[in-house]
Amino acid sequence: MRRAKPIRSALFVPGNREDRIQKAPRFGADALILDLEDAVALPDKPRARATVRKMVEELGRAGQNVFVRVNDFETGLTWADLDAVVCPELYCVMLPKVTGPEDVKRCDTIIEFLERQRGFEVGTVLIDPVLETAQGMRQAYEVAIASPRVTHLGGLTGKDGDIARAIGFQWTPEGHEAFFYISKVLLDARAANISYPMGGRGWWDIQDLDGLRAEAIRTRAFGYSGMLLIHPSHVAIVNEVFTPSKEEIAHWKELIAAVEKCEAEGSSVVVVNGMMVDTAHVKVARDLLNWARELGVA
Repeated sequence: MRRAKPIRSALFVPGNREDRIQKAPRFGADALILDLEDAVALPDKPRARATVRKMVEELGRAGQNVFVRVNDFETGLTWADLDAVVCPELYCVMLPKVTGPEDVKRCDTIIEFLERQRGFEVGTVLIDPVLETAQGMRQAYEVAIASPRVTHLGGLTGKDGDIARAIGFQWTPEGHEAFFYISKVLLDARAANISYPMGGRGWWDIQDLDGLRAEAIRTRAFGYSGMLLIHPSHVAIVNEVFTPSKEEIAHWKELIAAVEKCEAEGSSVVVVNGMMVDTAHVKVARDLLNWARELGVA
């Protein structure tokens, strides 16, 4: 099974716009999401599938992490989408409007069939279930454990989007109305051992970069490792927020060294920069340091 990668930023790109897809890597997102769902009108979907397959292969061979957002099962288009795009270069299928674990199991079965049919390793293509229904969010843990392919699962909310319609909350700049859903899905994802959940409130105000930064800081504080983005101008800010700083990395290393020295001397508690720390703090610091190493910054 392919290992999940740390994704700080995943940028949506319309699947029917080859020109935009070709330009997208220059913006520096950790992953691109080639969209066959909302960004493509129904009559244009067959042509978009061919474009997306071509670009998945091209970008994947160049080292770019590529998701494809397919159409949900209720549309009757999911099989055709998966048949068109599943290949060794595809990192992850983004499955929208998941209502429960059965959707994930169906997607897993189709992907495995296509992997075997095409002669590459089973487990190459991962699944990111998107929880845009009340049923899906309610069953987030069951969704997360429905397949070993599931990765990056997170709580997503947005202004006047599918989940807002399903639940009925009203969007506010402060985001208090979304905190429960974002936290609930994150807890379920962590309980299911999802390594790098992406979530938070989708940021739709393209011009409000200060608001985006505040939202990214809040999302990282919740415990997420990345966000989904709709505009290239948002990538640099989100990458910066979700990259451990030199000061954070130095602190984690200092803490680990201090506790290890303390333990070697027969004690279990030590004060580092005025903060009392013990073995539990070391475990957290090591996890965070491993995340930094995965990102290539430690």
